[in-house]
Amino acid sequence: MHNNGAREDDLHTLISGWLIRGRPLQLLEVNMSWIILFLAGLFEVGWAIGLKYTDGFSRPLPTALTVCAMLVSLGLLGLAMKELPLGTAYAIWTGVGAVGTVIAGIILFGESMALLRLASVALIVCGLIGLKLSH
Repeated sequence: MHNNGAREDDLHTLISGWLIRGRPLQLLEVNMSWIILFLAGLFEVGWAIGLKYTDGFSRPLPTALTVCAMLVSLGLLGLAMKELPLGTAYAIWTGVGAVGTVIAGIILFGESMALLRLASVALIVCGLIGLKLSH
């Protein structure tokens, strides 16, 4: 037989262990600024890919779409920086863009998947995780 009181105490201990001064641990906390920053990084990937298709800005539609992606990316970065530190936000933005662009280059353009290249990208990802965890 199980004691329901003991289960409730265990659950209370588990929940209170996750709380610090009434707030969830920051490791588990994802606020809107981080989501906006990640989206800004994705739009950076979009405009980097778009640059490849503009042919030196000589093709009107790809150029227009690329410029729109640039504006959205910068706008979202600006919004995220309202709450996030400058250095962290900028590093995450460029890191997400760099990693995403490498992945897109591999998928869309058959770029190299050399081990050293992938290991280097993994190091960037580790740096991004470190920045998020240190915030």
